[in-house]
Amino acid sequence: MSMIDKNTTRKEAAALVRDGASVMVGGFGVPGTPFILIDALLEQKPSNLTLIKNEANEDGMGISKIIEAGMCRKLITSHLGLNSTVIGMMNEKKIEVEFHPQGILAEKIRAGGAGLAGILTDIGIDTIISEGKTKVEVNGETVMVEESLNADVALIHAAKADRMGNMVYEKTARNFNPLMASAASTVIVETEEIVETGTLSPDEIHTPAAFVDHIVVIDNLTEEYGVLQSHVIQD
Repeated sequence: MSMIDKNTTRKEAAALVRDGASVMVGGFGVPGTPFILIDALLEQKPSNLTLIKNEANEDGMGISKIIEAGMCRKLITSHLGLNSTVIGMMNEKKIEVEFHPQGILAEKIRAGGAGLAGILTDIGIDTIISEGKTKVEVNGETVMVEESLNADVALIHAAKADRMGNMVYEKTARNFNPLMASAASTVIVETEEIVETGTLSPDEIHTPAAFVDHIVVIDNLTEEYGVLQSHVIQD
């Protein structure tokens, strides 16, 4: 019996992102951001995307390139402080931006992956964050409803994966990636290393293969992975 092998090409993977799709993109700054998959998406050029990411990376890199190319209709994020270009596009109404506190954004994604309709929180209850939100009373306290987040596709970066799709993340790259891998209908993983199924210890697997649909092996780390390359050199 042949083993499951989810390995595919970057072009085939990017073709799965259709016009109008919602796309979760892992990463916190550089660590965990799937730059190779982002570049593949740029080559495919789907339009009218909704991107969900902790930030917009810096000007001219990562998902900023997708936004600058006019491929993104809406960005759901926690901050844009490192990207003056996207801030300008937002102010000029060239892109819609929906902000959530970082912890709330992560929890909305986690809830989506857990199959929950939403979460209850009092974070930001007395600020503009609560505007338009449904509020309820729980144990005598007013809290608001934050709807969960799901997506059509998640783009994930892993340090290592086996051919079936079990994934291992490297240090701080274990940020939004595990959450997003559980909250999207189609999960596409780029990995720095692929190993044969059965060689990973169950204790080192961060995301099980059941959540993964396609794997793209990184042939060469680009300049955008500079932080990761520095880490490898030091080790």
